[in-house]
Parts: sequence; structure tokens; C-alpha cells
Amino acid sequence: MSILLASAWNPAARVRRRVQHWFEARLSPRDSVTLTQRNVYILPTRAGFMLGATLAVLLISSINYQLNLGYLLTFLLAGSAVVGMHVCHGTLRGLTMHLIAPDACFIGANATFGIQINGNRARTRYGIGLSVMGSGHWAWTDVPADGSATVHVAFKPEKRGLLTVPTLTAETRFPLGTFRVWTVWRPAAKVWVYPAPEPFAPPLPPGEPRAGGASGSQSRASGEFEGVRSYQRGDPLKLIVWKKVAKADELVSRDTEHIQRHELWLDASQTGTPHPELKVSRLCAWVLQAEKAGMDYGLRLPGKELKPAHGEAHKRHCLEALALA
Repeated sequence: MSILLASAWNPAARVRRRVQHWFEARLSPRDSVTLTQRNVYILPTRAGFMLGATLAVLLISSINYQLNLGYLLTFLLAGSAVVGMHVCHGTLRGLTMHLIAPDACFIGANATFGIQINGNRARTRYGIGLSVMGSGHWAWTDVPADGSATVHVAFKPEKRGLLTVPTLTAETRFPLGTFRVWTVWRPAAKVWVYPAPEPFAPPLPPGEPRAGGASGSQSRASGEFEGVRSYQRGDPLKLIVWKKVAKADELVSRDTEHIQRHELWLDASQTGTPHPELKVSRLCAWVLQAEKAGMDYGLRLPGKELKPAHGEAHKRHCLEALALA
């Protein structure tokens, strides 16, 4: 805690954050970027400054003592540094980077997305790293001559919802490590971050009788409909009631006719908790349970209602609604 407070009150850190926000605001969001001289930057590294200081000492010593070999060594090292600077800048210049749309994730897990790097020169580009700006976690790759490479970068979202992919940075220090060449890229893509499902959620709520259906049929509070029958050859595995199989030691299946007389609605009022985030987390767990069981389920949220259905598309719509709840 003391470290966080110290960093929050550190004037240098505050200035650095303001400069970073100002710089990011100047960038137009795009999912594809080509690196040119206008968006590639270069500065010496610590090793580069040490090399410059060493060259200055060698040059002064060579002048004072009239050392011809000292002049030769000084200008040879200086020429190598200049060539290394040109090669280092050319390693990034001319690359084209495309963002591969990220998959949805649950909060608390890493959101991973891919970046395809295309090179258009007849030489291999070495030591290219990509990272979420400010994270310090780098993914390195080499881009073959006239080829492409794919790098996977991850970040951990801090909240749920439809979030923008964070600002990225790419850099290289090839070949000598005396110069750092980098670029900053602000993607336009967004990623869905779903609420984390409750680890040990209670069973599904009972089904509600359909309009015009047999209202006398009841459902178990455990979320499993009472209507079962003996297993028949050809029944899908998702209809088998495995808990009853473990108890009775015989295969039984859900009675689909009984199930069709009921609708499973997942409502925040059924969660039994006043905590808003726990409500959303429990509903998320119920959505996954119902989808895994192959049941039709609907979702009721304040100002939004999704009719009972099942399938990946319906599950995605329910999770997206919960992410924005």
C-alpha cells in the first residue's frame, strides 16, 4: 500500500502519465498500421550513452597523446555505432502490423489477442518486441524476409464490459543494443469482458410454467426438472440425468415433453443476494450451467429481457448483457 501511495504522489510518475495520455490522445485508433519515419522514434539506450562517453574519452586521449591507432579505434567504433543506428531504425521502418480480433474473456483472466507483422524487404528483421504500453511484459519475434510473423500479446482487464484494446508499443534494439527504436500503436478493436462466474453457484432456479401449459407440474429447487423416463437408445447425452444415474445405477433421461411445459428464466431477483456484483456473477454461472445442460433459458435484467433459447449465440448474447449490467 505504501508503494502505491508513493507512486501516486511521485511528481515524476504523474508527469509521465500525463505525457503518455496526451501522446495517446494524438493517435487515431486503427487496427492496421504501417510504420514509417513519421511514427517510428529512436533514442540511445544506456549502453549507447556509455559508448558515446567511451568514444569521447578515446578521442581526447588520442588527441593528447597523438595516437594514430587510437584515432583508428575511435572512428571505427563510431562508424559501427552509426551503421548500427541506421540498421536499428530500418528494422521497424516499413513493417505493417494487423490486429487479430481478440476473443471474449471473463474478468480475472488474461485477454489474449494476436498481431500479424508483415515485412516487405528481402532481409530478415530480428529482435522485434511487442507489449501493452507500460506493462513491461514483452513478446519477441523475428520477421522473415518477405514474410510475416504472428505475436500473441495478453493483458488482464480490470473491469467488465466492452473494452477497447489498450495502447500497444513495438520496439527493437537490434543489432548492437546502443539505440532503442520504438513506435506506439492505438488499436480500434474492442474486447468483451464477461463477469466472472461464481465458483460454487447454487443450483438453477425452478422452471416457470409456460402460458397455457400444465401449471400443476412442479420443478425441483435443484434446477433439474422432475420429469424423467427410462433411457432409450438414441437419446443424446445432454438429456441423461447423471445425478440420478449415480443414485439409481440405471440410465434415465429427461422427459422432453415435461420440459417443454416449463420455461427456465434467470432473474436477478432469484439470486438471493443483495450484492450487485455477486448477482451478476451468479447469473453468469447459471447461464453456463443451463447451456452445458442443453436447456432453453431466458434472462431478465432491468430494462432488458432475452427470451428462452439455447446455443452459442444465445449464450454470447446473455453474457454480453451481463457484462453491461
